[in-house]
Amino acid sequence: MANTLKIVIPMAGWGTRMRPHTWSKPKPLVSVAGKTSLEHLMDMFNSLPASMDVEYIFIVGPFLGEMQIPPFISQNYPNIKARYVVQTEMKGQSHALWLAREYLTGPMIMCFSDTLMETNFGFLSSEPADGVAWVMPVPDPRRFGVAEVGANGWVRRFIEKPQSMENNLVVVGCYYFKSAEQLLAAIETQMERNVMLKNEYFLTDAITIMLETDAKVRTEQISTWLDTGTIEATLDTNRILLEKLKPANGQTALDVTLVDPVFIHPLAQVSNSVIGPYASIGANCKVSNSKITDSIIEDGVTVSDAGLTRSLIGKNASVAGRGPENPLTLNIGDNSSVKL
Repeated sequence: MANTLKIVIPMAGWGTRMRPHTWSKPKPLVSVAGKTSLEHLMDMFNSLPASMDVEYIFIVGPFLGEMQIPPFISQNYPNIKARYVVQTEMKGQSHALWLAREYLTGPMIMCFSDTLMETNFGFLSSEPADGVAWVMPVPDPRRFGVAEVGANGWVRRFIEKPQSMENNLVVVGCYYFKSAEQLLAAIETQMERNVMLKNEYFLTDAITIMLETDAKVRTEQISTWLDTGTIEATLDTNRILLEKLKPANGQTALDVTLVDPVFIHPLAQVSNSVIGPYASIGANCKVSNSKITDSIIEDGVTVSDAGLTRSLIGKNASVAGRGPENPLTLNIGDNSSVKL
């Protein structure tokens, strides 16, 4: 069905900047503000028109991705149409889409798995352009890719890591294409020309080839763009989402002080502790005699007699400290044990 919107989410990368957490799970399954970042990403698509037929295509990595993402999706999103493509060689975004080409017809969205943004996709049911690139103005765009827009409002070209500051419309990692076939033709040309950067095929180069054939691509500007690609960025995103979502908290003991905003899962047990601000405590955690601020504590963690700040503690880990008055910054992976 050519009118089915295909949503492609590439997530095959090794997640090296999120280690040690990505030794045991794919990056999209790391928690932030009470959910995995993948769940926050899926929430973004709730604004699609209800009448639109949607199919998801997850491009996963070998081993962790292909083992963990399909069961996670089937358990948490049993009613969506989903396909999975395994990318065994990390040759870039265009290469990932090329691997999924047999499923790509008609309109499509491509969104990176660590891009969380505030937008409303409702306009896509009547979008006239061949492509849309979501952008956000930033003070210093030189670390990013930017869209150069002409006086007529159409994108002229994309520039990776620009040297100058005047063009600050940073491409955030979400794109719409009216015709997946048109994009795939451009990717095929990109590969024939061997247009690569650091041995990867970048999607912006494929879109630039589309522009050579008079495709009309415009920008859609947003004001909130959150990143979960590094430990520090994930902790910052945790702060922003807790502030924005103000989630309801589970039960705690009487000797617990909550400093909002915080998230405590209903199945967590917290006693004689100060939680927050900006702390997320996952399901089945046991926290006692501790103070936790500005941190993410994933499911099944035990924290006792510890002060934690700017910390990311992986699932089923345990931290035993020397009292809450000596805050530590820890980054420890799943099933780890730290005793101080």
